[in-house]
Amino acid sequence: MSQIESQNRAEAPSGRVRVRRAAKRALYNEADVRGILDVGLIAHMGVSTPEGPLVLPMAYGHDGESLFLHGAAANHLLGTGAGHEVCVTVTCLDGLVMARSPFHNSMNYRSLVVRGRARRIGDDARKLHALKLVTDHVVENWDAGRPPSQSELRKTLVLEVPLSEASAKVRSGDPVDEPEDITGPWWAGVVPVTTRFEAPTTSVDFTGSAAPPVPVAALTGLTPDQRLRSKSD
Repeated sequence: MSQIESQNRAEAPSGRVRVRRAAKRALYNEADVRGILDVGLIAHMGVSTPEGPLVLPMAYGHDGESLFLHGAAANHLLGTGAGHEVCVTVTCLDGLVMARSPFHNSMNYRSLVVRGRARRIGDDARKLHALKLVTDHVVENWDAGRPPSQSELRKTLVLEVPLSEASAKVRSGDPVDEPEDITGPWWAGVVPVTTRFEAPTTSVDFTGSAAPPVPVAALTGLTPDQRLRSKSD
């Protein structure tokens, strides 16, 4: 049984990731946490620095037990977060919820919050494992390129954050308006928001004859959710 499975996922794994506002939208089980991580494209990591809070977007990968984030060895955010408590979020925007009153406007989304102590990965084998997961997260392409050199690995900092303290929150459906407004003249509804991959474009300085790797070309026309289904087919 995994670390996540060993928890009672009907409840929040800790008080600090328990959803309080609109708690009925909270999800704590492993399948929901992993599902949002799988479909998401960008994470935002937050740390506390001497100059104040700092949050930056970055690519990520995961293995179901840990979340992996990477950057330059001199990266201020990652360097500050190593060995300290961090917060990482992933959000998938699915729609604009337009209510009869702007007070009730909202968004449809799938979101995730992970909190925990970030650990710097020093072991070369685990570092490569983590970097491959980050590289292949959106589309498998690690094996299609040149392997990283030792110099490049030394210049790269990789953090590992356990997924044992995570919570998801999901909103879907129509606006929730005041009962007295339902029969009013104001329009209400949802504007769906979709991310879709376009066809790859070859770099202007490419001198070879190779076509885009099959997994990369196969992204064309797919949404992030569809890419997951195509990978499992």
